[in-house]
Amino acid sequence: MSEACIATYRLQDNLADFHKKATAIAVGLTVGSWTDLPEARKAEMEKHLGRVLSVEVHEPEDSPNGERYADIRIAYPDANFSRDLPALLVTVFGKLSMDGRIKLLDLTFSEGFLSAFPGPKFGLDGVRELLGVYDRPLLMSIFKSVIGHDLEQLRAQFYGQALGGVDLIKDDEILFENPLTPIEKRVAVCMEAAARAQEQTGQKLLYAVNVTGKTSKLREQALKAIDAGANALLFNVLAYGLDALHELSSDPEIAVPIAAHPALAGALYPSPHYGVAAPLLLGKLVRLAGADLSLFPSPYGSVVMPKAENMAVKEALLSDELPIRRALPVPSAGIHPGVVPLILRDFGQDVVVNAGGGIHGHPLGTAAGGQAFREAMRASAAGIPLAEAARQHEALGRAVELWGIKA
Repeated sequence: MSEACIATYRLQDNLADFHKKATAIAVGLTVGSWTDLPEARKAEMEKHLGRVLSVEVHEPEDSPNGERYADIRIAYPDANFSRDLPALLVTVFGKLSMDGRIKLLDLTFSEGFLSAFPGPKFGLDGVRELLGVYDRPLLMSIFKSVIGHDLEQLRAQFYGQALGGVDLIKDDEILFENPLTPIEKRVAVCMEAAARAQEQTGQKLLYAVNVTGKTSKLREQALKAIDAGANALLFNVLAYGLDALHELSSDPEIAVPIAAHPALAGALYPSPHYGVAAPLLLGKLVRLAGADLSLFPSPYGSVVMPKAENMAVKEALLSDELPIRRALPVPSAGIHPGVVPLILRDFGQDVVVNAGGGIHGHPLGTAAGGQAFREAMRASAAGIPLAEAARQHEALGRAVELWGIKA
């Protein structure tokens, strides 16, 4: 068989014959019909026919929810679609996504398809090099309470975050283009604040500014931000589409890291019966499209993803299976210093600890919020219990007093 991409599905249904259903999918999503074709036509269409590679049936006693299901692998010839993610996704899961209880678990790409995707421009190693930080997790802070704020208010908020020792600061994903804080002016004041903070902390910092607006204007907005001094971008990848991210990330003039935000992901991955699995959606596909950092719900905080699923997202971002740069995992939502030991235990050093309220809500102020995280990271890396470190460091102590330590 010529080169093909392979889709893995979980089909949960009371079917008598999963093999028959798998064959119907393979034929229906490729040549449309097979048995009715004359032999001469079959020979002509053979190169376009989807192939069932495996059907693994699980009986109710082996199923976590007591229902019979099957995991199905189907190969789709590259000859059927152009080398872009929209074409592939429509082929393997377009109308099929509306055909009962079926979930897209994974995709394996052919060498020919992968050749169109350079992946992250910087990736994990490149982001570390930009920051000059190689031996610890990175710390990210999020702008909070941004609606209706003017440039001076954003400048002050940025400066407080930067003084706390964070490595990255990102816009809130709901901060869109507006008259009070247009992107080029927002970047200018924030990068000026970053320079002032660096004079005191000696620490480099990346500011991921939110690129928004009409899809046709995204490149223009990104270049406007970069011309104003932006050294990273934030992008709502699922709202705009994976191909829009691919266009931005592969553009030679957009030479800064891109952080992919998972807004809308909850409409796609959480159901066991429908949608696209999180490791594929927020791991493999986002990485392939070129994200240098991928944000996703953590297993610890306020918007929880099951831990096994979380670890699978991490693996998809860091695995050597794809011949492209690794992307940084950014477990997010409800993160405070008391969960840092869990993050380091589960993710190791190659992770971005990402906090919003856990920094801004610190009793001693925003700068102390960042310092509490850095102290928690140092203690965890040294194997010092957080309760003990909290007694020695005021900022961490006040954070633990407020939020506790998550076991």
